[in-house]
Amino acid sequence: MELKVINTAGEEVGTVTVSDEIFNAEYNEALIHQVVVAQLANKRQGTKSTLTRTEVSGGGIKPWRQKGTGRARQGSIRSPQWRHGGVVFAPKPRDFSKKINKQMKKQALLSVLSEKVRCGEFIVLDTLELAEAKTKLMAAVCAKLDAGKKAMFVLAGENVNVARATANLPEAEICAADLINVYGLVRAGKVFVTKDALAKIEEANK
Repeated sequence: MELKVINTAGEEVGTVTVSDEIFNAEYNEALIHQVVVAQLANKRQGTKSTLTRTEVSGGGIKPWRQKGTGRARQGSIRSPQWRHGGVVFAPKPRDFSKKINKQMKKQALLSVLSEKVRCGEFIVLDTLELAEAKTKLMAAVCAKLDAGKKAMFVLAGENVNVARATANLPEAEICAADLINVYGLVRAGKVFVTKDALAKIEEANK
């Protein structure tokens, strides 16, 4: 398969040959959904915790006698209906993580990449360089490329100027080639990949 290569001015400057196994894989929506759910679950810390009535300090004595006061019977001032009392079915720390094997994650990634190519949302750039770390320079590049909302720029390695220039653009984000993932690609609109980053993606998914 051949993909066209454009420059930051949006002009076509050539083509690049890519692997059909990586960029023409079958679309598997169910697998993609499973991996996205696992990724989001694995981000959860699961550290929420509140106290039950047995864990709240105090409340060991019956607040008043059972009968004869005219008030409702009470056994502890730490019961859930009391102010400063315990919480009913109190949330406790738990592990939300889900296990997804490597082959499933890889296949889901290839499926998303291939679908981006088929939808015309995977664009190869010859290079992406900025003279200065200026937001207006990156905004101008996005405008010329017709990047739209939620554009993702995939780079081969660290590029300080591009990273800083993109930091204040809510409609664009930077990602390293070795850190691309299924969820990031799914939530992105157009994906712009430099030729160097493309080579890294192919090397990692052979």
